[in-house]
Amino acid sequence: MATPSGIVRFPGAGCVVEFMQGNRPQIAWVMEEQGGRLRLFLPNRRETKLAAARLLPWAGPRYDGERSRDDMVALLEEHRQRRDTREADIQPLELWEMVQGEVEQASVEWFAELLGETPGVDEVAAMGRALLGCKTHFKFHPPDFEVYDAAKVEARMVEMEAARVREALVEAGQAFIKVLWDVHCRRRTMPLPSSSEMPPAEVAERLATLLRTRMADPDDHDSDSVWKQVTKGLPDDAHMPLHLAAAWGIVPVHHNFWMDRAGYAPGDEWAIDHVDEIDALMKRVEALREPLVDGTFISIDSSTTRDIDDAFDISPSPEGGWILRLVLASPVTGWDFDGPLDRAVLRRATSIYLPERSHHMMPETLGTDAYSLLAGQDRPALLVTFDIAADGSLRSTTPATGWVRLAANLTYTECEACLTGEGDAGRAAPHADRLALADALARVRQQLRVAAGAVIIERDDPKVTLEGEGCAVKVHVAPPDETPRAQLLVSEMMILANAAIASWGAERGITLLHRTQDVGIPREYAGVWNQPHDIARVVKALAPAHLEPVAKPHAGIAVPAYSPVTSPLRRYPDLVNEAQVIHYLTHGTPRWSREEVEAMLPLLGARLDAAGQVQRFRPRYWKLFYIRQQGDKTWHEAVVTEENDAFVTISLPEVQIFVRGRRSTFGDKVYPGQHFNVRLGKVHPLNNEIQIVDAMEG
Repeated sequence: MATPSGIVRFPGAGCVVEFMQGNRPQIAWVMEEQGGRLRLFLPNRRETKLAAARLLPWAGPRYDGERSRDDMVALLEEHRQRRDTREADIQPLELWEMVQGEVEQASVEWFAELLGETPGVDEVAAMGRALLGCKTHFKFHPPDFEVYDAAKVEARMVEMEAARVREALVEAGQAFIKVLWDVHCRRRTMPLPSSSEMPPAEVAERLATLLRTRMADPDDHDSDSVWKQVTKGLPDDAHMPLHLAAAWGIVPVHHNFWMDRAGYAPGDEWAIDHVDEIDALMKRVEALREPLVDGTFISIDSSTTRDIDDAFDISPSPEGGWILRLVLASPVTGWDFDGPLDRAVLRRATSIYLPERSHHMMPETLGTDAYSLLAGQDRPALLVTFDIAADGSLRSTTPATGWVRLAANLTYTECEACLTGEGDAGRAAPHADRLALADALARVRQQLRVAAGAVIIERDDPKVTLEGEGCAVKVHVAPPDETPRAQLLVSEMMILANAAIASWGAERGITLLHRTQDVGIPREYAGVWNQPHDIARVVKALAPAHLEPVAKPHAGIAVPAYSPVTSPLRRYPDLVNEAQVIHYLTHGTPRWSREEVEAMLPLLGARLDAAGQVQRFRPRYWKLFYIRQQGDKTWHEAVVTEENDAFVTISLPEVQIFVRGRRSTFGDKVYPGQHFNVRLGKVHPLNNEIQIVDAMEG
């Protein structure tokens, strides 16, 4: 038998070689070489063809003479075992400790020589295998190996651990995800916690995190690959993460995933992280206490309102007209802007009011108590005095700071009864004179705005309440309380205040946040609209309002500028504007420059948009759920708001939503304002889907 050679630089027939296959070196015997292409014999007695460039740089030994297949298999097995044994003895991490910082890269022979012996081809191959397997510390750049520095090693180890976790998640999670889908589809029940079908604790925790991540962001790039692997074979459902999480029980049935997508922490639990800061804030506020401002101030809100941020006193003006003293809650007092609590409140941006519960922008300790204008309690406030002429025009605006104590927290229902003389006025009765003055002011102000081109839409949402929980929840829809005069009274005061503060600030060069709608509106659209088809028509002419640091007209309200300031407990733009006003009153300058206010807008605008999605879609979800509970045999009153050759859009006054259906369902003669009774089916609240099954003219 001919003696084998050492390392071969140009392998040909009879040479033992290795190449990468399946992320591991594969040993083979060269049977033939021709033009850089090799015909190889494998240990499993199969043959394959391979480009010589794919060989690993430790070819050899080479055997002369003809060999039978049995001989080749035996020799390959002998070299494989020898290389496996040598590889097991090599400690690549110790090798890295020895060379890192000394060389950036070196040949495999150089590394093999570090072991203190003259390496043969099997020893070199064993070293190459060991270095290939240590991907965290070495990188193969044929024909040499790069030695990673310590920083790169740490990064690679993090990457490798992440890859290991992903592989474990996919391997163990895929089967469990299918179990959850079957549970959702009611093809089976949830396995017991002790069942072998349940994933290991570590995998379960990561699966739960994955589901929450995908609920919050279905397009999350970092989790996309793993998500596709664990859900392979399942239907393409936009709400798959929510279905699986609910089946598992990590979120409740009817989970509000819109909150997840908005990144809006529900309830008040988020405030626990700021307890110390809240306590310190309340002490600062108490230290700033001042003598109370004289006045009989009253607030008007719904019976469930706890975050009371406006109140008023009103009297006749000696010059004719009214003196209106508006009181606004002042969370600005003692507030640490740019502190951790402020940043958390900014991310909430606004309060969200839903049928199942309210989610306040402020910690409830502050927003519904310490800063809320509760009757009988001393509170810091921004006071704005308006001198208003008999025709509704504004003679002067005078803001000031102070402390107040409200005489009463009234409800819309009580005030309406007091104004109309119908029903129980209750606590509003002692304030009848003030309410009558405010009522007269509101009527004059509304007429003045309509004359200026205001488009006023009266569309009150119904009361949506929930009974029960989980699968047993039942949705109730009731008409809103009829309190038009009380609501007009409050809304006109708020519009007056926001418009007046905008003008006051502009005159003094104070940068405020404005709601702007600088568009032209047809003159015939001015007025008060309350019919669905009229509302649909005029809304088309109203472009969305924008939040800007520049005073521009708000066409729909018919004011030259509009800076929201009347809800500082509920909306962050109002808090900013109140801070600008109060800082000017106390220091002679605004708190922020125009550039600083502009810098707030990207984040603030994004957070307001996100919260707005929740406020829009979650109530609609419950309304659709209510319709589904009624069944497809129930007839609902509807009003046509729009029609064309293909479709008809209707308004459902009971739930205040619009639905579009095929024109053929409604017959030949259809026009806006026409009344129908419709049956509704195929209602899918989660997908925001509903179809008109049948329609007959009402």
